[in-house]
Amino acid sequence: MYISGQLREQSISEYLLYMWQVEDLIRANDCDIDKIERTVVAAYQLAEAEHGKLVEWYANLVEMMRLEGVERSGHLQINKNIIITLADLHYRLMHSSKFPFYQAAYYKALPFIVELRAKGGHDKSELENCFDALYGVWMLRLQHKELSKDTATAMADIAKFVGILSDYYKRDRAGELDLE
Repeated sequence: MYISGQLREQSISEYLLYMWQVEDLIRANDCDIDKIERTVVAAYQLAEAEHGKLVEWYANLVEMMRLEGVERSGHLQINKNIIITLADLHYRLMHSSKFPFYQAAYYKALPFIVELRAKGGHDKSELENCFDALYGVWMLRLQHKELSKDTATAMADIAKFVGILSDYYKRDRAGELDLE
């Protein structure tokens, strides 16, 4: 709740990855709010009022996951909407003559995106493939697993592309991005 709010303001891509981790954390606790309270919320050692707000935040996410049928896999619609919004911005950036740096970053990452799609991501958007790859690498790093040199290179280009898109998202939301 607190981290998610900060990340949403700072970097939409980091926010989305964090929210995917929260979804997985909820699943790891069997979508059981009592388990989540014991294993996740208790670790924060919050004052009673803040503790209650965090439990409520998780309970709302659990309920949304149940209503949307993503208790076992998939993503909440609120998270899917971010991908949709980013895809729209990506389209507008790619069709503007004012963003050659962004376009170059995309084209540099494109061979890796194509490879991801060929490995089973063909039913997802290019951006969702990028986020899936970034999330997977994040999970590997949390497990202290090493990446191959090729994977590290690919992920660096994808991360740079997604990071630039995230920066433009922030500027667009602030009304600072002129796409005309």
